[in-house]
Amino acid sequence: MVVSVEDPMVSHDQLDEYARRLEASGMYRVLRRLDLAACLSEADGGPTRLGMFLDIESTGLDVLSCEPIELAILPFEYRPDGAIVAVHPPLHQFNEPSEPITQEIAKITGITNDVVAGQKIDAIAVENFIKEAAVIVAHNAAFDRPIAERISSSFVAKPWACSMSDIDWRGEGFEGRRLSELLGAYGIFFEAHRAVDDCEAGVALLTQIAPQSGRRVLDVILSNARRTSWRIYAVDAPFDLRDALRQRGYRWNSAPYFGPRSWWIDVDVKEVEPELRFLEAEIFQHPVNLPMREITASDRYSLRTR
Repeated sequence: MVVSVEDPMVSHDQLDEYARRLEASGMYRVLRRLDLAACLSEADGGPTRLGMFLDIESTGLDVLSCEPIELAILPFEYRPDGAIVAVHPPLHQFNEPSEPITQEIAKITGITNDVVAGQKIDAIAVENFIKEAAVIVAHNAAFDRPIAERISSSFVAKPWACSMSDIDWRGEGFEGRRLSELLGAYGIFFEAHRAVDDCEAGVALLTQIAPQSGRRVLDVILSNARRTSWRIYAVDAPFDLRDALRQRGYRWNSAPYFGPRSWWIDVDVKEVEPELRFLEAEIFQHPVNLPMREITASDRYSLRTR
């Protein structure tokens, strides 16, 4: 039987059945358009807290010099176990930068100079909007938080979490950490690079179950965000041992605002001494006195952690 998916007589239930059959064959993988309402858990009448997912589109990738051109913040209610039971209307604003938006950025974001002409983010409205937030979540908070704190100082006092970095996606079986890649692995697609769409996608990701740990993604992220960690900078580590550092989880920093130009890693308090012993024995092969910094959710991903 040949069926056209554009046939108005074909219902959504029928399309879902066709998709299930394709998946069951083992020959196909089917992506479904994001339906955020379908991702939510049912409210059980118990206590909830208010989280907010934030996304910023900007004029570039340098957090020190780029300017925001679009801001979206999507509130969501979550239970202590990390289940998200409700979302609320977002705050969404455009901002005209001091320099024209480049064609490259306009092509990526769909935001043109005409769209932002005469627009300015209302910092007071932002402050009032996030006042009750227990946590701010972003996908790549190391980029969004510094820009958000320039928009409004009210972001400084808020704890932040990152849906890209506060969970070990590789350990959970994922190859990439981009929002579209992660949701794609869960069989979901969405229109990326617009702030509200990215926020809805981010909240949808938080509702998923991490395959290896079996926990809700939000639960894992918040647990990791609450931990006090120490950032160790392996300054002057031998170049030919970069693969050993990378395999252990170190990342390279070349941004002066973030800290020393070096490989770095964040570890729990109990892991500091073992990590230093590893560096002395396997990397430097002599005693070292490396720069370290204590990190909490109150300053993690901000420029204050440099």
